[in-house]
Amino acid sequence: MTVFRFALKRSFSNKTNLVFLTLFPMTCIFLPAGDPWPFLPYGYQYFGILILFIGIRLATIILEDREKGVFKRLAVAPISHFHYLSQNQLAYSVILIAQCAIVVYGGVLFGQELYQPSSLFFLFVSFSFVSLAIALAWISIFRKKDISFLIYMSLIFLIVVLGGLMIPIELFPDLLKRIAVIFPTYWLAEGLNWIVYGEEMLDFLLINGVLWLYTTVFMIIGSIRKIQ
Repeated sequence: MTVFRFALKRSFSNKTNLVFLTLFPMTCIFLPAGDPWPFLPYGYQYFGILILFIGIRLATIILEDREKGVFKRLAVAPISHFHYLSQNQLAYSVILIAQCAIVVYGGVLFGQELYQPSSLFFLFVSFSFVSLAIALAWISIFRKKDISFLIYMSLIFLIVVLGGLMIPIELFPDLLKRIAVIFPTYWLAEGLNWIVYGEEMLDFLLINGVLWLYTTVFMIIGSIRKIQ
């Protein structure tokens, strides 16, 4: 069995993961619209939060392997660390991309007003890669899965609130508005606003470009630290 297929199988073998990967995304499709905020239905405003949770849930599988000494065995196995890491990340990416497609196009079939579904799908995919990259960098810092997961949950709450996914940025004081720009959740929130009101495609490309920049930076950090 290839590393890719094994990673897919392990992702769905845990009951908690199964809930995160199936039930919760499907629930997002059926949540009602906000009035007057959020501009998209609640499920699509908060799907980004779920993506962050799913990213760390999947990434902790790699942390489990490190706790069990799998990385040490890789040193003498006919497989490189890069191959192991890339195959796992590819499997997690496939899972998240599939979820994005189900949530967005399932909402279209259900009759949700999503304005620009294809652009929304692309935005969620971009943020999914950010989520995986941040999770990879995060677990490279910690040795214990439980400690890593609990601290990350608190971090998610912070960046979600300050990034504008739970509270409109317009309600923030000026200082917090400037701070919010450093969080990837801010750019997701800006992307969601663009889906509803945006006209210039360049703005949407800029938003996704920033998200992919976050992905690149955190992916490099996570990969280098784990190799060391």
